Amino acid sequence: MRKIALCALLTIVAAGCTRPTRNTSGYPISPVPFTAVQVAPNSFWGQRLQASRDVTIPLAFSKCESEHRYDNFLQAAEHIRDTSKVMPVTMGFPFDDTDAYKTLEGAAYLMQTHPNAMIGGKPIDRYCDSVISIIASAQEPDGYLYTARTINPEHPHAWSGAKRWVAVEDGSHELYNLGHLCEAAVAHYNATGKRNLLDIAIRFADCVCREVGPNPGQANVVPGHQIAEMGLAKLYIATGDRKYLEQAKYFLDQRGKVNPEWENIGNGGYRDAEGYVHRTNYYSQSYKPVTEQDEAVGHAVRAGYMYAGMADVAALTGDTAYFNAIDRIAENIVGKKYYITGGVGATGDGERFGDNYELPNLTAYCETCAAIAQVYLFYRLFLLHGESKYYDVLERTLYNGVISGISIDGGRFFYPNPLESNGRYERQPWFGCACCPSNAARFIPSLPQYIYATKDNALYINLFASNEMTTKVNGKDVSIKQETNYPWDGNVAVTIGEAPSSFALKIRIPGWVKGEVVPSDLYSYADDRQPGYTIEVNGEDATSGGILEDGYFVIDRKWQKGDRVDIHFSMEPRMVRANEQVEADRGRVAVERGPLVYCAEWPDNTCNVLDAELAAKPDFTLGKTTIAGTDIVTLSTDSLTLIPYYAWAHRGQGNMAVWLHAASAQ
Repeated sequence: MRKIALCALLTIVAAGCTRPTRNTSGYPISPVPFTAVQVAPNSFWGQRLQASRDVTIPLAFSKCESEHRYDNFLQAAEHIRDTSKVMPVTMGFPFDDTDAYKTLEGAAYLMQTHPNAMIGGKPIDRYCDSVISIIASAQEPDGYLYTARTINPEHPHAWSGAKRWVAVEDGSHELYNLGHLCEAAVAHYNATGKRNLLDIAIRFADCVCREVGPNPGQANVVPGHQIAEMGLAKLYIATGDRKYLEQAKYFLDQRGKVNPEWENIGNGGYRDAEGYVHRTNYYSQSYKPVTEQDEAVGHAVRAGYMYAGMADVAALTGDTAYFNAIDRIAENIVGKKYYITGGVGATGDGERFGDNYELPNLTAYCETCAAIAQVYLFYRLFLLHGESKYYDVLERTLYNGVISGISIDGGRFFYPNPLESNGRYERQPWFGCACCPSNAARFIPSLPQYIYATKDNALYINLFASNEMTTKVNGKDVSIKQETNYPWDGNVAVTIGEAPSSFALKIRIPGWVKGEVVPSDLYSYADDRQPGYTIEVNGEDATSGGILEDGYFVIDRKWQKGDRVDIHFSMEPRMVRANEQVEADRGRVAVERGPLVYCAEWPDNTCNVLDAELAAKPDFTLGKTTIAGTDIVTLSTDSLTLIPYYAWAHRGQGNMAVWLHAASAQ
């Protein structure tokens, strides 16, 4: 396939527009958007954002070119211009279009953190406009956008079905593509104010709203792979057009329902009179209506996206049945199906959740995309309930289950993230099914939006990262600066900038400080250490007599410019034991320090780490090593050296273990 000269493509010039400033998310707590936060460049997360700018996103865009993602759009455009031109559909998967969408989404976030970034020798904004023009060229006149069919409508991709939507519950991914397009379009609109990608998403969403639904003449189907629900909710927030919210709710309400007139074709499949196939199975969470579900089941990525979409629709509609269902499901995840690293998905067979307490280590799947989906879910649960326990889960997943899937330099990836290796795992430069690398490309640059939130007269500090932020609290401008070396130590300094009135500063006290591994009995600390915290305001102790509310330390006062809050969390190495019902971890312990889970890896140890035994009361010492050009804090005992789990597999293939034999259990 020919090399694409992006500079020669027409760039769409966006019409003038005003981005929405109202809080329309529906959640009781308002997110502080990514556009309001600037992460310090040399900090832990600043280095990750720079790796996204310098490596991950340029790599993802280059793969869109070399792996023919752009060619798919251009070939579809050729057929639209001249229907006599038909070509064989050579793409690997019918969701390949989303690699471009996800990378555009990450680039949109990156425009805020690194506005002068260059992609392919062009300013990032110009490059994105060129990609958007390619996408626009492949959109059919009625708004339908799905290159797997448009390239050759008579002989589309094998998973696509003979006509639109007929195989969407099987494998076509038409609605999955819509979801990622909407997510990218709203991020790009919020970052740039341009409508070029947003208008493309609106036209495709309008096509879906016309053609898919419960009315006569519509395809009565739901997404096989969820994310359209999240994307449509965001599109509603961006545009105010309620039909997108209603479409998202339809997709959720229809899932798991069977019409008795449909033909049973076996294996949980039904065919209606128009030939559309419907699935009722655990794999796609369609085994019963979503409001009746109480267990995380099936494909872990699809599930996480659906649960997050349920939260969005619940917040925007006030549907309490959705609230109750996602609360039950989240409790099941954290109580019975959640790895110590924050990963989910016990098996590669269906990339799915296992049974309750089924958490194998060597064969753990823990797909990177599934960890990202958990961040989406527990972030939304916090916005619904305002309790710090949801951020405790989010933080654990973020620092372990998510970033283990992306190398420190941003250029190599894991699809599964096991908790044990016998040497067969190796980070890859890309995958044919590229959902995890492109998901990493969109997620890491979005990190700034998870640090803060507001509600009424309160400002929440949820994550600890060096940054500067300006937002409105109760309608008035507030700016703060956060300085920290977290997660390597527990010292955080918060300096108030603009603060024209009183407000409540709510500082999350992490569960690991309070002696709680996760908000359930799935894991518990196996030592008698008792870390704590102190908080000072302008050098004076504020800890004693302070208010702890929903896991947040609350300082409610009239702030002055230059006021400083110093936070200190005791950050000690801790040993963790799993619930006895987790068979794989009986007689074993894991080690963590602060938000980081540690592992033993072959380059640092002379013993076979799979057989290593940790003393009942080990005396840990802190050290440092450099992995992939970055200093890593290590933990050592007399016989074993441990590194953060996210940093494993950067030095070649070999043995690794998170759960270690415990001497006390022998």
